[in-house]
Amino acid sequence: MQWVEDIAELESLYGAPGSPSLRKVAQKLTPLYRAWIMRSRFCIVSTVGPEGTDGSPRGDDGPVVVELDDQTLAMPDWRGNNRMDTLRNIVADGRISLLFMVPGSNTVVRVNGFARVTVDDDMRQRFEVLGKHPRSVIVIRIGEIYTQCARAPMRAGLWTSGDQSAGLPTAGEVLAEQTQGEEGGQPYDDAWLARARQTMW
Repeated sequence: MQWVEDIAELESLYGAPGSPSLRKVAQKLTPLYRAWIMRSRFCIVSTVGPEGTDGSPRGDDGPVVVELDDQTLAMPDWRGNNRMDTLRNIVADGRISLLFMVPGSNTVVRVNGFARVTVDDDMRQRFEVLGKHPRSVIVIRIGEIYTQCARAPMRAGLWTSGDQSAGLPTAGEVLAEQTQGEEGGQPYDDAWLARARQTMW
C-alpha cells in the first residue's frame, strides 16, 4: 500500500482549491446561511475526544438548532440511547462540526466551531415540547460556515433513488447478532416503535 505521508505530497496530488470554495466561507450567520440552516430539521454532529471520534445524527420537528446570536447556535439534546458519546467528547474537547441537510437539496451546509454543554434552566425551558425539556443543551460558537460540494449527494442519488431499505437488517437483528441472541431479535423490533413514540422527547 502506498500511503500519503505529508501535507506537501497531498497538495501536490490535488492542487490548489478554487476561488469559490474559499470565498464562500463566513465566520457568522449571514442572511442566506441563516435561511438555509433554519430550514434544516436534520444534521450530523461530529466531535472528537480522548476515546476517539463520534458522528451522531440529530433531528427535530422544526429547525434542528436555534440561533442565539449571529455567531452562536443552540441544539437541545433530546432523548436517545444514553451513551452520551457526543456530550462526553464536547466536555473533554469542544471542537465540533455539523452538516445540515434539507430533503431534496443536494447542498449541504457545514458549520465548524466550538461547543459546550449547558444545563441552565432558562436555556432548557426554551425547548419545551409537550411539557418536556431536554436534559441539556449544546451551545455552539461558530468558527466558520460554508456550503459543501453537492457532488456526494448527487453521486449517491440521496433524494432521487427512492426507498432502498428493503432487506436491510433491523436494529433487533443487529443487537441479536452482537449478543449471540441474548437480546434483540423480533421482540425488540416489535416493541421499538411504540417505545420510541412514548420517549421521543
